[in-house]
Amino acid sequence: MTIEIKVPDMGESVNEGTIARWFKAVGEAVAADEPLVEIETDKVTVEVPSPSTGVLTAIGADEGADVEVGAVIGAIDENATAAPTAAPAQEKPAEEKPAEAATAATPAPTAGAAAAASGETLDVTVPELGESVSEGTVGRWLKQVGESFAADEPLVEIETDKVTAELPAPAAGTLIEIIADEGIDVEVGAIVGRITTGDAAASTADAAPAAAPAPAPAATPAPEPDAARANLDYPLAPAVHKLVDENGLDPTAIPATGRDGRITKGDVMRYLDSRGPGGKTAPAPAAAPAPEGFTKAGDLPERAIDPRGEERVRMSKLRQTVATRLKQAQNSAAMLTTFNEVDMQGVMDLRARYRDDFEKKHGVKLGFMSIFVKAAINALKELPSVNAEIHGDEIVYRNYYDIGIAVGGAQGLVVPVLRDADKQSFAGIEGQIADFGQRARDGKLTMKELTGGTFTITNGGIFGSMLSTPILNPPQSGILGMHNIVKRPVVVDDEIVIRPMMYLAMSYDHRIIDGREAVTFLVRIKQAIEDPERLLIEV
Repeated sequence: MTIEIKVPDMGESVNEGTIARWFKAVGEAVAADEPLVEIETDKVTVEVPSPSTGVLTAIGADEGADVEVGAVIGAIDENATAAPTAAPAQEKPAEEKPAEAATAATPAPTAGAAAAASGETLDVTVPELGESVSEGTVGRWLKQVGESFAADEPLVEIETDKVTAELPAPAAGTLIEIIADEGIDVEVGAIVGRITTGDAAASTADAAPAAAPAPAPAATPAPEPDAARANLDYPLAPAVHKLVDENGLDPTAIPATGRDGRITKGDVMRYLDSRGPGGKTAPAPAAAPAPEGFTKAGDLPERAIDPRGEERVRMSKLRQTVATRLKQAQNSAAMLTTFNEVDMQGVMDLRARYRDDFEKKHGVKLGFMSIFVKAAINALKELPSVNAEIHGDEIVYRNYYDIGIAVGGAQGLVVPVLRDADKQSFAGIEGQIADFGQRARDGKLTMKELTGGTFTITNGGIFGSMLSTPILNPPQSGILGMHNIVKRPVVVDDEIVIRPMMYLAMSYDHRIIDGREAVTFLVRIKQAIEDPERLLIEV
């Protein structure tokens, strides 16, 4: 049976590539999933594995030819016999083979190589990370090359400016290659690693000789584009060679990002783009700018390490983005904060009376947050500008109430959103907030849960804060800050009594909310908290 070899899908917006190198010649035997041909694009270099065991009977696109995704570039006959003159792949001179093949030719095969022969090779790609999110940063590899895993077991963490997503294994198998190291920025659809399906341990045991098997090689980090130089021990791929010759380039001057320090077609194209008028090389493209309010470490004077001990940790993309957004809020909004204090005795008595019955019926505890959410919604209905936002020269008034609840997660502050909070019960709000808190600590919140929101509530009191001035969560126009409850002497009916008191802070955008509205908003919350029955009749 004849099997066609086709150009695979190579990522979003990539429609074609260039045949860089055929690993097999016509008449040579091939094993299922063994690399047949290498295809270069301006973004990645892809190895096309054999779809079946057999003999390569036809090559339809020579090295250097441009081919479209889906094009047929060769054929394999499953029933043919290899030509006697065809040398086995493992007997090729090392200099004619890619590094992976050279490694596989050693007497003791690696775990990754042995596993590759026992199952299908699959790419680990960056999935869709949410609306408006086009890239992320490889945060942490949870598995190392040679390690086995079960289907859906997390392989790698991808950090974005909103969440940290875990990429699960598409099938049980073994990690055979890490393409994007920790700290590397990757686009949606990019290949970050490769796995092989099947039982790698068993395959290694069967393939290894009596001698102890060699350990799996460590993944070779991808060279930095602005620093790595070409490894000219390998011949240039035809497409690369053509570009270099046509433009009279010195290969050693081209920063290489290909595997084992090889120059790819994309490297040459980027190098040509960087050349200024007259063929002179322009200064290297500037690195991505640091988030607003930050300076990249590389742009600062060298900082001596204190001998008493220091540790440098790269800021997560989420924390950088949170900081940038908060700074933007300070720069763009006319932000003011107004304060009030609330007597918590009425709410505390309410909780004491109904705590046990509430938990028994609904399975969640009755906390303060659901009561404050309901009180805030009542106030937002009376003062719609607090629930609105400025969009250019327009004010957008919303007729729905999506309340953001600021919680501290493993990667920093996040604000999951209670959708249509006005339609939810106290129990529904408490249960959702508890779920948000747990999944924020576990890094399991989704993009959908972290986007949107018309008003935010933050509770610094759980950490002991007495008073603060919360910063707006743009494009929202208001944020309510809760604080700790402290027993203080206050005057009630001309008598000094001890009451559990809480300071409230309301930060607002003065461009859309007047001082009278901000103060009234806090007063309405104060009234609802001090007399909780008002929430039942919404006054």
